[in-house]
Amino acid sequence: MAGHLTNVSVTLFLHRAQTHRGVKLHYLAALPMRIWLWLSTAIVTKEWVACHRKHHAFADREGDPHSPLIEGLRNIVLKGAFYYRKTVRQPGVLEKYGKGTPNDWLERHLLSPLNWLGILVMLTVDIYLFGFFVGPIVWGIQMIWIPFWAAGIVNGVGHAFGYRNFDVKDASRNISPIAIWLGGEELHNNHHADPRSPSFRRKWYELDIGWVYLRVLAFFGLARIEHSGS
Repeated sequence: MAGHLTNVSVTLFLHRAQTHRGVKLHYLAALPMRIWLWLSTAIVTKEWVACHRKHHAFADREGDPHSPLIEGLRNIVLKGAFYYRKTVRQPGVLEKYGKGTPNDWLERHLLSPLNWLGILVMLTVDIYLFGFFVGPIVWGIQMIWIPFWAAGIVNGVGHAFGYRNFDVKDASRNISPIAIWLGGEELHNNHHADPRSPSFRRKWYELDIGWVYLRVLAFFGLARIEHSGS
């Protein structure tokens, strides 16, 4: 459940709302996702957004931060987070590709400058809940969750194996038509065909659980769809 919450926070907040602006999340919907990502990943929003926008600008070409066609599938799956860090350290990347991300008090004073503190808080909570032996194991799984499933599987396998609904210029693939585990990110080729669309579903037999969550949030006034999709 915690892993799915992390995946959903990445796809809804970081990916669909912040990177592509396909949906606008109400502050009350975005805040718990931001806090959870701080606790479970140490991701800095501006850095993640910049890296992903650069990926779309150079998908599977020289300049793509994490293409398995260039770096090799094994490297992306096992060392995906390394390529993120390498990219955001390049001069000008954050300034060019990271525009428009949150710059409120919380971001300036806690989430970005003290991103390391969140995962230490999570470690403390895990030890309190599960003990000194099991707690660090649980924490370790949480720490490798996004580097493996998002940076590794989505960015690696999602450009190597699966089916294609659209003949886009990159090598993106849909990993599975039933996209639940990764919050909808399994439908990677659909996303690359229309990056701004907040729905990754294109066929009647496909399920994008992230889109389902967004529709629920929109029903309660906690999200506004900004782009209708193709």
